[in-house]
Amino acid sequence: MTSQIRPRPEPRLRRRSGGKVIAGVCGGVADHLDVSVFRVRVVFVVLAALAGAGVLAYALLWFFCPAGDDTAPAEPRERRQAYGLVVIGVMALIGNLIVASSAPAQSFLAVLFVLGGAALVWREADVTGLSTGRSRLLTWSRLILGALFVIGGLVVMVAAPDTPLAGMNPILLAVLVTIVGGVLLTVPVWMRMLRALNEERAARIRTDEREEIASHLHDSVLQTLALIQKQASNPDTVARLARSQERELRQWLFGDQARPNESLAAAISAVAVEVEETYGPEIETVTVGDVTADELRDPARARAWGALVAATREALVNAAKHSGASTIDVYCEVVDDEVEVFVRDRGVGFDVDAVDPDRQGVARSIRGRMERAGGRARVTSTPGRGTNVALTLPRTAELTERPADPRPENDQEIA
Repeated sequence: MTSQIRPRPEPRLRRRSGGKVIAGVCGGVADHLDVSVFRVRVVFVVLAALAGAGVLAYALLWFFCPAGDDTAPAEPRERRQAYGLVVIGVMALIGNLIVASSAPAQSFLAVLFVLGGAALVWREADVTGLSTGRSRLLTWSRLILGALFVIGGLVVMVAAPDTPLAGMNPILLAVLVTIVGGVLLTVPVWMRMLRALNEERAARIRTDEREEIASHLHDSVLQTLALIQKQASNPDTVARLARSQERELRQWLFGDQARPNESLAAAISAVAVEVEETYGPEIETVTVGDVTADELRDPARARAWGALVAATREALVNAAKHSGASTIDVYCEVVDDEVEVFVRDRGVGFDVDAVDPDRQGVARSIRGRMERAGGRARVTSTPGRGTNVALTLPRTAELTERPADPRPENDQEIA
């Protein structure tokens, strides 16, 4: 058998996406041909002088070529260089239009002088800079020459008798020419000031963030480390402080700062923290999803959500007091139609059917509370293998009209 070798498909021309300056056409062509992007841009500028062929070709490639998937932005120097070539291309296109419309050569030369002088000033002030050591004299000479070109071109455009500006009011014309000349000559200054303001703003934001982080670390982590040093002889206290600080720092870094009365997930986490700090076992809490704030504020549902949190707390307290486990897991999942909470320990376990009738913790504080709220509770346990409490509450369930039983003092609901 002979295997046919399929020819490799030619790579498709794609425009630059992240590294584009205008539309990414020149960059895409340069990447496709593996040539310098500067050369491609120069070719488009030259074609722009040929009756606008470069502009038309650029527009067609912009329309037909898909965008690439690159993400690296263009370097500032390459971007400024591209803008300079755009100015030259506009000059070439304007000159072509002037020649095609039989405009006076004097106007054409004036436009070239103005745009060429502006391009020279922009390059020296923005790219080269005003403090370049040994070439400072050359730089200032170029700046003065560019300014003279701009001013001379504007003067020619104003003074020539056969230009469109000849019939304007002299005062208005002088003001207009002054504004245009000032704008053309000070564009690099404004751009430099804008970049300086952006850099200053970014530096101020970074400073504020560093100060906020330093303040938080001083108020939390450093204080906890000091307490751990003082309690080094008490391993249980050290472990409790370390767990508490880890939880607080993790919440500050990755969690939202929602309050228990505004978030079911926050309420479940707060209950777990309270039981851990009171009874000692480590409680690992995982929440997936959350109920809306409107559901928590709805008076018809507030008691139901409070009952779910209180039943969760009672299950955690029972596990912490009686299971003997060092770790308790809490998993809360919110789906479209219901909320499920699982409390699991791997402790000593017990026989559910053998619980004394006078022990009302499971019957009243967990099962009864959930049934009154329109939900259900399922307790499964095996001696020597631990206990699992599953609490389920429909999100659209109506509250059952039953008299509320007195709750233990340590039970709580969402405020």
